[in-house]
Amino acid sequence: MRFLLHRLLSALMILPFVYAGCAGAQNYPNRPIRLIIPWPSGGGTDVTFRLWASQLAEDLGQQIVVDNRSGAGSIIGLDIVAKAQPDGYTLGASNIAFGANPFLRSKMPFDTEKDLIPVSMTAFVPMVLTVHPSMPAKSLQELLALAKAKPGTINYASAGNGSASHLVTELLLDVTGAKMVHVPYKGGAPANIAGISGEVKMVFVAISAGIGYIKTGKLKALAISTLKRHPALPDVPTIAEGIGQPDFQVSEWHGVVVPKGTPRAVISRLHKGIAKVLAMPDVRKRIQAAGAQPLGTTPEEMAKYLKNELIRWERVIKAVGIRLD
Repeated sequence: MRFLLHRLLSALMILPFVYAGCAGAQNYPNRPIRLIIPWPSGGGTDVTFRLWASQLAEDLGQQIVVDNRSGAGSIIGLDIVAKAQPDGYTLGASNIAFGANPFLRSKMPFDTEKDLIPVSMTAFVPMVLTVHPSMPAKSLQELLALAKAKPGTINYASAGNGSASHLVTELLLDVTGAKMVHVPYKGGAPANIAGISGEVKMVFVAISAGIGYIKTGKLKALAISTLKRHPALPDVPTIAEGIGQPDFQVSEWHGVVVPKGTPRAVISRLHKGIAKVLAMPDVRKRIQAAGAQPLGTTPEEMAKYLKNELIRWERVIKAVGIRLD
């Protein structure tokens, strides 16, 4: 009897804390939310997230403060997210590097699969292979022929070691046998500028960040990474067409993650808000005008996709032999 009474009293003692946690989730959000984008301002990931962040703020009734924390292929920014309080007031922007980083480095400051919880995938973003207008190559085939004829004489920019532009280029070089020199920059915007200025000869750009440069002739588009041609660039062939491999496709993707331990009710509120905003016709139109495909998946759908990304990039990175430490 005394044992049962002790158990009952213990349960009653923790009840206020359980209620407080539930109440906190029900009242969420009641202060500004921080969205950490682990890439510099102006890059493809940054641009696409900013297209809908203000609408999400309106739906949630709280300000969303975008905080660019770049470095180490998104690890610096996502480490801040992983170590933040799991209360829904620190969100992280994730992309293709999420599935690659664990295999590019021997040690990570956080566990990708355990310390960050998926909320929703927000967009697919095709990658466009571009060259400086001065390059004589008028097609992907001609570019690869030049690279093979003079190995190591063509350099390419990326948004950093382990970034989407780095991984996609190395994958392409691996399957075609061409050789180029990698020049990593600190973000997509500096890499794009290097391509425009002619500092490098080639750069893969996220279509959302590069379409303006392509339309104005500052960059010459040779191929796109999707299986089908993109309606925004209908005259640009796919990489699959150019190399004769019909299954070659790689798309950048964007999503939102939160620290482990974040209440399920908070994750659900965030997902519902994101899905609602990404279904708005005006928001979809802006994202599509930037060349991206708006999504708004469930947390479960994003978790499944991330698992497949980890499997895919582990295989590719080991095959190519990329290591960053």
